[in-house]
Amino acid sequence: MSIQFDRIASILFLATGVLFIVGSRQLGSSSYGSSVGPDIFPLLLGIILVLLSIRLFYETMVAKTQHSSKKKLLYKPFLIIFSATLVYILTLETIGYVITTFLFLFVSFQTMERSKVITSLIISAFFSGFVYFMYVEVLKGTLPGWPIWLS
Repeated sequence: MSIQFDRIASILFLATGVLFIVGSRQLGSSSYGSSVGPDIFPLLLGIILVLLSIRLFYETMVAKTQHSSKKKLLYKPFLIIFSATLVYILTLETIGYVITTFLFLFVSFQTMERSKVITSLIISAFFSGFVYFMYVEVLKGTLPGWPIWLS
């Protein structure tokens, strides 16, 4: 990508991160049966987005040369991951967090690099199980569990 595009993108991401932070402050600080409120996740995402956009903006200011090489855009992987995201959003409540997150991550990893099936399976399973355990058991938050037919 070009330095100009990265600079504009960093400013847009900075604005989005600030909006996430401001919006999360308007949410309630706790929900019923959970010590972790609905404001925590958007707040953390906003902070991460702001920090990463500041870093990107800094890198564009430090860069001396502008790379204007034309690269072929990869539409097929983008459409696969975009479709997987939509399916993830639509099935999260019915199938549950662990299964949907595992499938989403596996499809995304395989879209990016097809040759590492076992590695994708292991990372997808570990990440979805670990995040579910940490959020539900350690932080006492709530996530969609397992489907009714598995419980």
